[in-house]
Amino acid sequence: MPLTVRPAVLADAPAVCALMNAVDLVEIGRPETDLHAVEADLSHGDVELARDSWLVYEDGALVAFGILWSDSGEGDIGVDHYVLPDRPAAAVLLLELVEARAAAKAARSGAARAVLRLHLTARPAVDTALLAARGWRTVRRHQVMTRPLSAADLLPEPPAWLSLRDCRAEADRRLAHVLVEETFAEHFGHHARTYEQWLDDIGGAHLDWSLVWIASLAGEGDVAVMVTRDDRDAMGWIRNLGVRGAVRSRGVGGHLLRHAFGTYAARGRDTIGLGVDTQNASRALALYEAHGMTPHYAVDTWEVTLPVTAPTTRTP
Repeated sequence: MPLTVRPAVLADAPAVCALMNAVDLVEIGRPETDLHAVEADLSHGDVELARDSWLVYEDGALVAFGILWSDSGEGDIGVDHYVLPDRPAAAVLLLELVEARAAAKAARSGAARAVLRLHLTARPAVDTALLAARGWRTVRRHQVMTRPLSAADLLPEPPAWLSLRDCRAEADRRLAHVLVEETFAEHFGHHARTYEQWLDDIGGAHLDWSLVWIASLAGEGDVAVMVTRDDRDAMGWIRNLGVRGAVRSRGVGGHLLRHAFGTYAARGRDTIGLGVDTQNASRALALYEAHGMTPHYAVDTWEVTLPVTAPTTRTP
C-alpha cells in the first residue's frame, strides 16, 4: 500500500496515543501511554510540529509516528519513533525523515554534527536491523522498575536530622530545578536547562507540586530533591531522585523513597515506578533494589551521528 505523510497537530493527540498504546501492548504487554503525556510532547516548546513531527498512514490508517526536539544547542537531538509491527517501509521512511530534519536542525544551530538518540524497549515492535543498517547502535540501557504498594506502606517518620518540605512555593520550585540540574549533571545524556526549559520538560504547568519534595539536613541545608507525579493511569511515577554527592550513603535517598511509597499508598495507588540508568555511577539501581523495586521492562538508547552541511547563505 502507498504511504502518505503529514505533520501532527495537537488535535491528533488521541490518535497518536492509541498508536503508542498499540505498540505498548506488543512490547510490554499492556498500554501505559497517557493522553496528557502525548499532548505535552506535541506542545513542547522545542518542537515545531510542522517540521518536527510526522504521521505516516497506510491505506488511510495511522501506522507510524515520529517527533524530534533539540536537547541542546550543540546538535544533540532527541527522537521518538513509533511504528506498528511488520511495517518496514513505514519504519524506514520515518527514519529518513527524522534523520534529514535532525541534520538540518543541527546545521542551523551551528553544530558540527547531529547526534540522534532514540529510546526503544529491549523487545521493540520495530525491526532493529533497519536501524543498524542505517548506522544506529545501542549506547545505554535503562531499566523501568516498579514496586507494589499496600496499606502496610506507611508514611515514615523522618529522623531528627532530616526534614522534608514540598514545592508548592515558587522559591522551592526554583530550588528543585537547581538541585535536579546539579545532581543529574553527570548523568548520561543530561544537558543543562534553564528553569523555564525544565518546567516545559516536566509539564510544570500541570504538575502537583505537593508531590515534589526537597530534603534538608541539619547544619547542611538543602541536599536532595524528588520529583514525582500522580497523573499516570498505570502507576505513580518518580521522575527524579537526586542527592548531592557529599551526603550520599547517609540514608537521604532511602528516606525519600519510603516517603513516596507511603504518600502514594495513602493516595490509593497500588504500584509506583521509575526509570534508572543501569550504569549510573551513583549506584541508584542498588538503592532501588534494596527498597523492593523490581524490573518491569528494559529500555535501550539507540544513537547515530550524522554529518551536517552548513546552510547556504544567499546573497541579495
